[in-house]
Amino acid sequence: MRNPPSESASSNGFAFLIKNRLHHALSEIGDAFRLLAETIFQIFRPPLQLDLLMKQLLFIGFNSLTVVLVSGFFTGMVLGVQGYVQLKPYAVEGSVAQFVSVSVVKELGPMITAFVLSGRIGASITAELSTMKVTEQIDALEVMGTNPVKYLVVPRFLACSFMLPTLTIFSTFAGIFGGYVAVVSLFGFNGDFYILQVQNNLYVGSVLISLIKATSFGMAIAAVGCYKGFSISTAGGAEGVGTATTGSAVISLITILVLDFVLNHILFNILGMI
Repeated sequence: MRNPPSESASSNGFAFLIKNRLHHALSEIGDAFRLLAETIFQIFRPPLQLDLLMKQLLFIGFNSLTVVLVSGFFTGMVLGVQGYVQLKPYAVEGSVAQFVSVSVVKELGPMITAFVLSGRIGASITAELSTMKVTEQIDALEVMGTNPVKYLVVPRFLACSFMLPTLTIFSTFAGIFGGYVAVVSLFGFNGDFYILQVQNNLYVGSVLISLIKATSFGMAIAAVGCYKGFSISTAGGAEGVGTATTGSAVISLITILVLDFVLNHILFNILGMI
C-alpha cells in the first residue's frame, strides 16, 4: 500500500532539510579547519607583530583576571561544601581537601576558565571581526596588501593560547582557596591539615594535564571566535553581527565540552597520566 502523496512529499522534504543542514555543518567545519591551518602557517611567517600581540594579551589576560578569580573562588567553595557534605556520612570528610584540589586542578579549573572566556573573549572577538567584515574594513586590509589572517587572527589566537593557561593557574589557586574558606569557616575544618592535604595531592602530572587542557581550550575559543567573525556576510548588518556573536558563544561551549572528553580519554586512558 502506497503512502499518500502528501506524506511522501513531507518525508522527502524532511530528508532534504536534514541533508542540507548536514552539508552546511560539514562545510563550516571544513572552512574552520582551513582557517586554523592558515593561522598556524601565518604564525611562523615574519613579522611577529609584537605590538598587536601585547594588546591582545592585555585585553584577554589582565582584563579577565577579576572574573576568573571570582568564578574560581566560588567554584572552590561549592566543591568544598558539597564534598564535605557527601563525604561526612562515610566518615572520610578529612579527604575533602584532596577532593577539592584534584577536581579543581584536573577538571574544573581549566573548564570554568574556558567557559568564562568563551562568553567574554570569544564573543568579543566575533563581534569585533564581524563588525569589521560588515563595514568592509577587512576588504580594505586586503586591498592595501595586508593579510587579514596575519593581522587580525594570529595575535588573537596566540593571546588566547598563552593567556588561558595563565588564567587557569590563577583560577586553580582561587578555587583551592575557596574550598579552604568554605570548609574552615562553615565546618570548623583544620586549616593546616587542609593545606597539607593539598600539598600531598598536587602532582606535576596533574598541573601538566590542566595546562594542556587550558591551551587546547584557548586555541578552540580563538579559532571559533575568529571563524564566526570572518564567515559573516557583508550584507548581514547588525542582525548578522548579533547572530554570529551568539553562535560563537554556543559553539565555543560545545567545542570545549567535546575537547574535554577527547583530552580526558587521550591523557588518562591512552597516555596513562595521573
